[in-house]
Amino acid sequence: MITVSNLSLRYGKRTLFEEVNLKFNQGNCYGIIGANGAGKSTFLKILSKEIDPSSGSVSFTPGERMAVLTQNHYAFDKFPVVEAVMMGHKELYSIMKEKDALYAKEDFTEKDGDRAGELENIFAEMDGWNAENEAATMLSNLGIKEEQHHKLLEELDGNEKVRVLLAQALFGKPDILLLDEPTNDLDIQTIGWLENFLASYEGIILVVSHDRHFLDTVCTHVVDIDFSKMSIYTGNYTFWYESSQLASRQRSDQNKKTDERIKELQEFIRRFSANASKSKQATSRKKALDKINIEEIKPSNRKYPAIIFNHNGREAGDQILQVEKLKKELNGEILFSGINLMVNKGDKIAILAENSLATSAFYDVLSGRDKDYKGSFKWGVTINVADIPNDNSDYFDGKNENLIDWLREYSEGDKDEQFVRSFLGRMLFSGEEVLKKSSVLSGGEKMRCMFSRMMLQQANLLMFDEPTNHLDLESITALNNGMKDFKGVILFTSRDHELTETVANRIVELTPGGIIDKLMTYDEYMNSEIVKQQREELYLMA
Repeated sequence: MITVSNLSLRYGKRTLFEEVNLKFNQGNCYGIIGANGAGKSTFLKILSKEIDPSSGSVSFTPGERMAVLTQNHYAFDKFPVVEAVMMGHKELYSIMKEKDALYAKEDFTEKDGDRAGELENIFAEMDGWNAENEAATMLSNLGIKEEQHHKLLEELDGNEKVRVLLAQALFGKPDILLLDEPTNDLDIQTIGWLENFLASYEGIILVVSHDRHFLDTVCTHVVDIDFSKMSIYTGNYTFWYESSQLASRQRSDQNKKTDERIKELQEFIRRFSANASKSKQATSRKKALDKINIEEIKPSNRKYPAIIFNHNGREAGDQILQVEKLKKELNGEILFSGINLMVNKGDKIAILAENSLATSAFYDVLSGRDKDYKGSFKWGVTINVADIPNDNSDYFDGKNENLIDWLREYSEGDKDEQFVRSFLGRMLFSGEEVLKKSSVLSGGEKMRCMFSRMMLQQANLLMFDEPTNHLDLESITALNNGMKDFKGVILFTSRDHELTETVANRIVELTPGGIIDKLMTYDEYMNSEIVKQQREELYLMA
């Protein structure tokens, strides 16, 4: 158990937490949510004793071992990969090194023999003889090939290092796991393995993530950081979100009687309890939801941007987009080839590729930013395209105007200040914030500006390349809803599982050997044996 008592953290006049009192219990997974800057990662650092609170305390059940997903990707560069993983269990690793050092001594004494015997007994009790095999298995499950296990960590690329450090945190099944954005740079298969691993985990897990599908799959509780307070709610992220939205609607409905509100909340809990049986966390979550108190459901104080995509009234004709024999190479590598594609009315197409450079190159070709390709494509005469690229730096680098003037450049019609302000306001830029210089924006603020620009353009076809990068959960949820509600055509690529599953009605995968094109949902596509076979054949052809 972790007990947080009267915890406060202040930086000068700014207060992150004030008088926080919480308990985290064995067998539960807690998803920590809050706006960017609310203190999610900071709270994990307090628990791991990396930083000290201004006041209050954190206590742990004696003897419990904690593991933390380190954010320092260079700390273990000089160690072999499999050894870096075993270093996650500090006590076991320390015993192993002391034992090895004793046996390496030239003047091995009787006293050394006694100590070595003690260490051997402890090592065996900790299942130390299987440690390297366990570490290797975990590395393989996380996508690190066997031939890399004995390389130095510094020889691996950034994505591979993240996976090794994740294996280090999971190694030896610690009693308490602190995970900050564990799904970053993982592919869908590896995320699936991690979800299964954590869903059956018996210890305490605290996780910060912007991946809603991941939070829904693994979490039994949500810890909401809002207005310097922290509250624990039963259920996963979707339960928290929908229950808080329901409570907000009820609060605004002054005519609804108390007994009607209670009945509505009880029905909501009953529905979610029934659905919990389908989850990997089924047993613990269903029991928790069945016991939930109506008073636990409270409206959220969180603000959600209004991402509403309307086109300018011109309906798309029958000719949307036709792509023929499209091929793109980069530094001698074929990113995709043989791409033949006809886009139809009502299509919301998720564009996939094993290499993310391929999807970005595809959008660069279609948007006209890249002229170096083979094959052809043709837009319909009625089509008006707006896109958000993966790298938006060209829209901000070297510019120093305020946000009103920045956005006004993209308004072909009305350039009135109030008109432009309204689009910034939808993305939560208000008051003096609209006078901020475009050159000093954070990554999340730049993305919100790009959404303001896209809404202003009122196009009937939208393209998005990884639009959830740098966004908080509120913005991701608003974007997801805006894309679902849009009446035009969408081509998009996103690592957000929930967004892709709920928006796409068609999946297109680009490969060096050709295209896979299926009218199905994302989950159906990823679980299709026919698709897996087709993918293997296309890569063999390439």
